Amino acid sequence: MKPILLVSAVALIDPDNRVLIAQRPEGKSMAGLWEFPGGKVQTGETPEAALRRELKEELGIEVCETCLAPFTFASHSYDDFHLLMPLFICRTWDGEPISRENQKLAWVRAKALKNYPMPEADIPLIPWLRDFLD
Repeated sequence: MKPILLVSAVALIDPDNRVLIAQRPEGKSMAGLWEFPGGKVQTGETPEAALRRELKEELGIEVCETCLAPFTFASHSYDDFHLLMPLFICRTWDGEPISRENQKLAWVRAKALKNYPMPEADIPLIPWLRDFLD
């Protein structure tokens, strides 16, 4: 049996209905792939609390927990672990997202997300966002 890794992610959506994605920097696993912002949920932490912490650390923005709307989730087996990733939608936050961990950022239309190489677990989330936003 593989360990289950709980990771929380968010589709930050700007007023033009574009989604923010981040490119994993060199030195991290899956470097060069694009993903939705977020990160590992720590022991005793809720997925929403993990997102609030990660967004502040990685992008320098503050997100109110009530602004995080559950949207869908990914469940994917990698070689060493099984990933369970709730994806939230967020349209409101304080501050401007900036790269604080050397990752490239891009605001992308949902229909163009397929043009960005992503981890296998993220790919099934694209049609959900495309149908929701386009």
